[in-house]
Amino acid sequence: MNPLYRNDRAGEMPQSWYTASSDLPPLRPALTGDTTADVCVIGAGYTGLSAAWHLAQKGLDVVVLDAHRAGFGASGRNGGQVGSGYNASQQILARKLGKDQAAALWALAEEAKEDVRQTCANHVPEARYRPGVAHGFYSASEARDYNADADYLAQHYGYDQIEKLDPDAMRDLVKSPLYRGGILDLGAGHIHPLRYALGLARLAEGAGARLFDLSEVTEMTAGDPATIRTAKGQVKARHVIMAGNGYMPNLNRAVAAKVMPINSFICATEPLGDRARDVLARDIAVADSKFVVNYYRMSEDNRFLFGGRESYSLGYPSDISTALIQRMTNLFPQLKGVKIDYVWGGTLGITMTRLPAIQKVAPNILSGAGFSGHGVALSGLAGKVMAEAVAGQTGRFDTLSGLKVPNFPGGPAFRAPLLTLAMTWYALRDRLGI
Repeated sequence: MNPLYRNDRAGEMPQSWYTASSDLPPLRPALTGDTTADVCVIGAGYTGLSAAWHLAQKGLDVVVLDAHRAGFGASGRNGGQVGSGYNASQQILARKLGKDQAAALWALAEEAKEDVRQTCANHVPEARYRPGVAHGFYSASEARDYNADADYLAQHYGYDQIEKLDPDAMRDLVKSPLYRGGILDLGAGHIHPLRYALGLARLAEGAGARLFDLSEVTEMTAGDPATIRTAKGQVKARHVIMAGNGYMPNLNRAVAAKVMPINSFICATEPLGDRARDVLARDIAVADSKFVVNYYRMSEDNRFLFGGRESYSLGYPSDISTALIQRMTNLFPQLKGVKIDYVWGGTLGITMTRLPAIQKVAPNILSGAGFSGHGVALSGLAGKVMAEAVAGQTGRFDTLSGLKVPNFPGGPAFRAPLLTLAMTWYALRDRLGI
């Protein structure tokens, strides 16, 4: 079965709290017939919509195609955390890439967060940007590592937004008995992700981009112009931006070899009212140091939004709720028995290094994917930087593409079973605390 429809029906948003708390516009028409464009963007999530918005502002004619609808995929389903940096510490990046390139990457990641803050403040206030992301850890050795990273950022980049939390301070902030300390990054934040995606779509259209829903790309032929075909139409475009991330079908082997789709799941409790402060003392988001990460925050109506429990098969498990809720109540025993109003899943893209795969796959075809849980900020930045590259300014694209993400062993055919074996081991390590 086509992976785009394995867990979803065409154009139907998941039954999530995000969907229930958003004003969804009507479905846009599908592409029919032949058209031309300066740029064809495949995928209407953060990456594609950001690219379309910036390209249209530059006066280019942009067509955006999505198999479902704008904000349908991970961009409308994720944990909403606008995190700092990448899914690797700056110390690691400096050792691997050199201090200058690591510093350039840090500057881009800081810009990515600022872009989200400013877009929310100026254009999409309903996305409700709020500052603060805490990271919890379970051992003294993890505390040393997190604190060393905070010291490195302060020393080398002047980043002074991180507060170190001893076990008592962490328990005062995050009411779990399991954490042995944490950090609070006030330079990071959280948003309502679907409202943000819908806002980006509105901005792109307002700038002149043409968005088409229910327009799955079935074939892409490289060339000048490239030809992009859907079931009912085709686009001939001078440039293509591939922005489907975990929902991208295997249109290009260079992208498929580096990006692995995985599923993650979130539940939303009933409104907790005053009980919310028995879980989180402040309106912040939290992630922890488990390899299979737990991530959570409160909604604006005091529901606890808890995510985790990854899956590496194409289809969702038959029972999403049980293991996810068990993870939640293990962390927060005070939530045992609380009513769960929503449970949903979504697909994200990860890479071997957990760093984004930003590539030029043909002279006029660019791809941005594999944000590995850091996509709320970085995916929009990737769209912006790819728009710059299309317009002839390639320097920042070259910086991101310099991450040189390797292929999964065996390519697309073997990435899933090999990764499943590896992740089973890491999940066991999480359970054993090693």
